[in-house]
Amino acid sequence: MKITADRYVPFNADPNSDEWYSLDEIVYRSRSGGLLDVQHDMNALKKFDGQYWRNLFDSRVGKTTWPYGSGVWSKKEWVLPEIDSDDIVSAFEGNSNLFWAERFGKQFLGMTDLWVKHCGISHTGSFKDLGMTVLVSQVNRLRKMHKPVVGVGCASTGDTSAALSAYCASAGIPSIVFLPANKISMAQLVQPIANGAFVLSIDTDFDGCMQLIREVTAELPIYLANSLNSLRLEGQKTAAIEILQQFDWEVPEWVIVPGGNLGNIYAFYKGFQMCKELGLVDRIPRLVCAQAANANPLYLHYKSGLKDFKPVKANTTFASAIQIGDPVSIDRAVFALQNCNGIVEEATEEELMDAMAQADSTGMFICPHTGVALTALFKLRNSGVIKPTDRTVVVSTAHGLKFTQSKIDYHSKEIKDMECRFANPPVEVKADFGSVMDVLKSYLLSKNSKQ
Repeated sequence: MKITADRYVPFNADPNSDEWYSLDEIVYRSRSGGLLDVQHDMNALKKFDGQYWRNLFDSRVGKTTWPYGSGVWSKKEWVLPEIDSDDIVSAFEGNSNLFWAERFGKQFLGMTDLWVKHCGISHTGSFKDLGMTVLVSQVNRLRKMHKPVVGVGCASTGDTSAALSAYCASAGIPSIVFLPANKISMAQLVQPIANGAFVLSIDTDFDGCMQLIREVTAELPIYLANSLNSLRLEGQKTAAIEILQQFDWEVPEWVIVPGGNLGNIYAFYKGFQMCKELGLVDRIPRLVCAQAANANPLYLHYKSGLKDFKPVKANTTFASAIQIGDPVSIDRAVFALQNCNGIVEEATEEELMDAMAQADSTGMFICPHTGVALTALFKLRNSGVIKPTDRTVVVSTAHGLKFTQSKIDYHSKEIKDMECRFANPPVEVKADFGSVMDVLKSYLLSKNSKQ
């Protein structure tokens, strides 16, 4: 199957605009300084009906045929159809678990059809792998074409740098990482270091790192890997297609996505919308973008009626990967929300940590960012916006093992000004049979009284 003519175009441009760029050009902004989007040859894709695409994508699940065993590259015709398979850099990312959160949904929310899409169960432990396989594959292609790319760089709050360094290491491409000093977990910091990235720890926040990497990539032949680069969103959108596929192509009512730099909410919209336009489904779900209250520029913008966006100074949040006050993809996020009747919610630090603890108590082990999304779900259920029987998907963006210190602090009740209502600290007991029996009897009695 030969599908071509994919290209960069100005995001949400006038249909009469003649501005476009080859995907083999190194370009991040339109002539006016706006965002770019990857435009696919929809006429070529529409030569095949929805049933064809459903059958094709389903036929590739669980296979080892390169590169289609990847959840991203199993949708290659919708991602980068022209790239040669030998240029693809993949860890067979995607195909992540869609978990029926039965106990959590029923016990805490009175819901019967709640699901968690565990995008963090991936090669480097976050959804960023989905986008990075696409970006690094294209860089690999560009370097083979002798384009001026000596390495790939990013600003990161942790997960982007982990994904970039791993995929670049796999391809033998140098990676350069700008991290805000003392603002990410050790588990996140060690990943780019272990994968051989050149790491700069900079005394600023993410927004400051982002400004610096933009300036550096404008002067040096370092390819920019942040979500300003629209290639990453092409990989991330496949999570939306995958959700539909895992539901046997039935559309959920709601999908809740944590939001920081805001590329992912647009990526989900784009994935769902492509499925609708190409006849795989007949509607798309409503999207909810969930932000930490300490870094909530989109939430404030939404509450103001989406008029006159104003960046904020992001304050420290346990959801460190979304601690961003001036999101690059604000225009993309607004477009997505306006076109799916979307909603924006926020979560305080106590709310997100309590939600994380509640989810963990039912067998999950989620990250704080997923706690933000679950808080949004709590609020929308309590207000009656989301109904008990609505099929709802919460997107979990990173693995909980990256954020163990926040869980330790919570269960130790060592977080200042936080009650930690669902803490479960270990019980200290003397090393003798009688003391152990007394503690166990008391515990079992308390359990029986709650049943």
